Amino acid sequence: MSTKNASRFTPLIIAISVVVGILIGTFYARHFAGNRLGIINGSSNKLNALLRIIDDQYVDTVNMTDLVEKAMPQILGELDPHSTYIPAQDLDDVNAELEGSFSGIGIQFTIQNDTIHVNSVIQGGPAEKVGLMAGDRIVSVNDSTFVGDWVTNEKAMHTLKGPKGTHVKIGVKRMTEKDVLYFDIARGEIPQNTIDAAYMLNNNFGYIQISKFGRTSHVELLNAIAQLSHQNCKGLIIDLRDNTGGYMEAAVRMANEFLPEGELIVYAQGRKYPRTEDYANGTGSCQKTPLIVLVNEASASASEIFSGAIQDNDRGTIVGRRSFGKGLVQQPIDFSDGSAIRLTIARYYTPSGRCIQRPYENGKDAKYEMDWVTRYQHGEFFSKDSIKLNKKERYSTRLGRPVYGGGGIMPDIFVPQDTTGMSSYLLEVLNKGLTMQFSFQYSDRNRTKLSENTDENDLAKYLHRQGIVEQFVRFADSKGIKRRNILIHKSYKLLEKNLYGNIIYNILGKEAYIRYANQSDPTVQKALDILEHGESFPKAPQQGPLKEEKKNERKKKTTAAAYGVLKNPAESFHYASLPVG
Repeated sequence: MSTKNASRFTPLIIAISVVVGILIGTFYARHFAGNRLGIINGSSNKLNALLRIIDDQYVDTVNMTDLVEKAMPQILGELDPHSTYIPAQDLDDVNAELEGSFSGIGIQFTIQNDTIHVNSVIQGGPAEKVGLMAGDRIVSVNDSTFVGDWVTNEKAMHTLKGPKGTHVKIGVKRMTEKDVLYFDIARGEIPQNTIDAAYMLNNNFGYIQISKFGRTSHVELLNAIAQLSHQNCKGLIIDLRDNTGGYMEAAVRMANEFLPEGELIVYAQGRKYPRTEDYANGTGSCQKTPLIVLVNEASASASEIFSGAIQDNDRGTIVGRRSFGKGLVQQPIDFSDGSAIRLTIARYYTPSGRCIQRPYENGKDAKYEMDWVTRYQHGEFFSKDSIKLNKKERYSTRLGRPVYGGGGIMPDIFVPQDTTGMSSYLLEVLNKGLTMQFSFQYSDRNRTKLSENTDENDLAKYLHRQGIVEQFVRFADSKGIKRRNILIHKSYKLLEKNLYGNIIYNILGKEAYIRYANQSDPTVQKALDILEHGESFPKAPQQGPLKEEKKNERKKKTTAAAYGVLKNPAESFHYASLPVG
């Protein structure tokens, strides 16, 4: 070949050499370079490369989808306690809890002795329309037996729920019928109310219990306020105890009903989340209504937004025990496969500037979630003095009252958990679920007679005549909990309240149960006392010489109490007695 021809093929030879070199290099890199792959240049690339290496080279076949599903919660768990992964099969249930409705047949049920027992039928729902009744036992679904120890709450929920308009065939055993009854039910939209009770405690003051902050909560609150206004309500108790939160937007709108125009409700800020602020717009329907808000250690997230806005603006009085302490905002992010994450993108702050998120360590969820046990062991549920406030995070309300960040909303008036009447016998029967079992079985056997009582007070009087506590003690004895007369006597009132309350719930529903429980609830009674004395609006702290005068006055009260002069012993101390959240 001539020199001229050789030079003509030189570019082609070089190109072929480069391609061969890349192929050889890739071969050796893939088989011998291990974790030194050139593709692994950054942390995100490491994860992708690791999955590809496992899929390509691992000794056994690996289900990569399952591997990713298991890895997602672990990764998010290293961030904070509230960033979470939601698998596709669970997303609808998680969303339905706050969206205001779900599609199903419309019953409330309990699983007893491996069988679904219908506690109540939702008024106007699909089940009621076809004739399903409280007390029915579901024994088959779509012609397949649905009884056994494999029947769980989760299994029952997934089986009975379904898309609107789809049908499910239910077989039920009814005590008054010999044969199994069959019902073909077309699933429909079932409302999920977030306000469990709204009624007048007396002639002047109303009570509203909010279980969560959902999509419909603001509208429900407006309806409840209107209902109470028609009964000449002059003041309100908003009960947020055990309310674990929900949508931040709902909390903001609901707080707006009580705050005058221009008052800051909440603000949020994060590394990539610019500061956003929400202010009252002056359209609230209860801007001057005396207000008490109840909280406890399970009040979290949106509940703390609401109560923090009321407290920092000196708009009402917070009563109860220190709240949970969740000041992180989650953004829902959906994936194409139907799964989703709730990623923390910001912190929210109350109007005074405090973040009430309690401390946490990344990747240590168990310790964080069990914080309430630590609080209990330290005596925080029983004594205000046991609560350690972070003095470095002291802030001031509009009137100059001190409030503290770094761990929940501290109530203005502390009400300890009542342990009067507690005993080892009571704890044992409660922990083993025997009071619930007895109450349901008693309600089921006597449903017709019990239903003749139309309100909680009449039903409680009827139960008192039946010797319910004695019947329960015999039932517990048959379950292996021996009669212990001294302890039973000590806990008699609490046993009676628990049993009556459960039966009232089974027969008359949740609001009737709440009405009954509130009659002897010390936190509700304290809130009512504050309203009756016209003391719901906080006052500015005294300054200068008045502080010493106040101190002397408190000292006199303490001395008087020691000699039994005061009628109320509680006067002897300063009442020692967004995204989805």
